[in-house]
Amino acid sequence: MDFMAFNIKQYLLNKPEAIEDFPFGPEVAVYKVRGKMFALMSSENQTADAKNRETRINLKCDPIEAEQLRMVFDAVIPGYHMNKKHWNTVIINGSIPDGEVKRMIDNSYKLVVKGLGKTVANLLLAMEKDR
Repeated sequence: MDFMAFNIKQYLLNKPEAIEDFPFGPEVAVYKVRGKMFALMSSENQTADAKNRETRINLKCDPIEAEQLRMVFDAVIPGYHMNKKHWNTVIINGSIPDGEVKRMIDNSYKLVVKGLGKTVANLLLAMEKDR
């Protein structure tokens, strides 16, 4: 795992009640809150050289914002193996500023948390503000 991927993993796991799971095998990490996925991260070999791996992260997104992000960033594409209306795949290659990647992660987490019910959502979002 490269340094950028490691930092993203730590950022994902720092979300309140976030857990990492590997339901699809060791190459694909799924990040969940209360059993609901908010991110999926994988590394793909682009060449025979194992050092040249491309990290990709699938993130939930508002459909209108998802389209806008795809128009602005070449490294944001419709969600791979996901509902392409609600999920984007972000290719972590240095072309998107770290702050923007974090913002996309934050939005994905918030969208999923809001679907957990008002009481749980308020609790988790309050916990996140305290971090």
